[in-house]
Amino acid sequence: MMNSSGKKRNNRFTRLILLVVFAGIFLAGCAQETPPFSFVQLCDPQLGMGGYEHDKAALRQAVKQVNELDCDFAVVCGDLVHHAADSSFRDFLDIIGECEVPCYFVPGNHDVGREPTEERLAWYRQVIGEDYYSFDHKGFRFIAVNSPLWKSPLEEETGKHDRWFENLLEETERQRIVVVGHYPLFIKDPGEEENYSNLSVSKRTALLDLFADHDVEAYLTGHRHETLLNEYQGIQLVTGETTSKNFDDRPLGFRLWSASPDTLTHRFVKLQPFEY
Repeated sequence: MMNSSGKKRNNRFTRLILLVVFAGIFLAGCAQETPPFSFVQLCDPQLGMGGYEHDKAALRQAVKQVNELDCDFAVVCGDLVHHAADSSFRDFLDIIGECEVPCYFVPGNHDVGREPTEERLAWYRQVIGEDYYSFDHKGFRFIAVNSPLWKSPLEEETGKHDRWFENLLEETERQRIVVVGHYPLFIKDPGEEENYSNLSVSKRTALLDLFADHDVEAYLTGHRHETLLNEYQGIQLVTGETTSKNFDDRPLGFRLWSASPDTLTHRFVKLQPFEY
């Protein structure tokens, strides 16, 4: 017959075993949240920017190369077309539809207007789809934003968009966060003056604080037609090469991102020669 001290030792041992088991299950679950994967960042296909037929052929070549990669999906950082029209949007959708992995788009200023209107937003939503949304993938939450509303606010639409964005960040737990937009927050310095390519100082500062408070890992953008690799408090701010026309003499191409449990990295993939 076991005495009281023996029972206590046995109970402590049992609790210890259970604690080890539950800890192992928890850690295994955490390790499975971010299995390695890769995705593509396409910037400014902008059909018509570098010559309409050229840009269609370039985007088709990019899609071909994406299909040859072992990646999970692609994001397109706005300016799908140069001159928004039913026909140019249709050409974009036809070409990107050849991609064998899911593709997610955000609007650029050439898609919804440098100063968006309710009519332009409604048209984009009808022809292309949602202008802001999120999706989850292997331990990450990707948040696609309508950054033209951050550059040229449309009071009601911008308020609705920003409340959605802030609430989504607040409710995101145990997921790593990547934000996808069109406009860079800044070009060279967080304190620089506003210009055509960045956001106002007040909006930029508020967003940088919001990103930092919620551990956003990266903000992916286009618009600039040059490569910008910035960093702010550990947040990667990456404006990639385009498939239409670059202003910094960089070759056409896209960024291939790789995610692992501990890292989020990217590298440039050059477009191979194509005919048009």
